[in-house]
Amino acid sequence: MALSLYGASALAANLSIQVLGDNGQSLAGAAVAVFVKGVKATAGPEVTADMAQKNKAFSPTLRVVQTGTSVNFPNFDTVRHHVYSFSPVKTFEIKLYAGTPAAPVIFDKPGTATLGCNIHDRMLGYIHVVDTPYFGVTDSSGRLTLDLPSGEHRVRVWTPAMGEASAGQEQGLKTGQDVVIRLNKP
Repeated sequence: MALSLYGASALAANLSIQVLGDNGQSLAGAAVAVFVKGVKATAGPEVTADMAQKNKAFSPTLRVVQTGTSVNFPNFDTVRHHVYSFSPVKTFEIKLYAGTPAAPVIFDKPGTATLGCNIHDRMLGYIHVVDTPYFGVTDSSGRLTLDLPSGEHRVRVWTPAMGEASAGQEQGLKTGQDVVIRLNKP
């Protein structure tokens, strides 16, 4: 996949990013991270996030977190789950449990962890770990708005279709412009 970037006018502090698939349609559920030179890359120990299990599915399917984030895995189903990841970014296993496990899992390396459940094979989720505090997931219209410092930065987009081994598609951006990113097949 290749990445192309188009600009339109906007405020530098409030950057709107639109992600399109290779078919030109808005792409919901894409991880977007903006890398700002000189900005702290690791979250403090107080930063937490949840990757819940609801209706025998991970919720949300894709969670983006900053490196160093502690992730809880609350189970809201009436059945027990056995959550695991064999991904190089974070290998872990939370054996059969109900409720919320006592200890969260700390994601201390950037990259993507693919999650599964040993009991429910169709359960699939992703935790995408980034070395920046500027990140999010595109909404149903393929958009994400971030407050950024003025300047030239790098933007990276990742989707589950790219696979966990891919860091995503990346290129430069300049604040003061709304950004449209189109992911293209190679």
